[in-house]
Amino acid sequence: MKADKVRDLDEQELLLQLREIDERMFRLRLQMSMGQMDGLKKVRTTKKDRARILTVLRERQMAGQKQ
Repeated sequence: MKADKVRDLDEQELLLQLREIDERMFRLRLQMSMGQMDGLKKVRTTKKDRARILTVLRERQMAGQKQ
């Protein structure tokens, strides 16, 4: 997910996406621990998407505090 796309979403949609990503990360980690997953590419992209969402949420929180 690109940063521009993340910035276009409202706060409720971001929180929903964050929950979905957390569930996906849990399943991916479980698969990795059981040896069922081949590559780390999905884990890396999921981590980056999660970080982008958290960054945008934090930016909005900080902007709200300044006003």
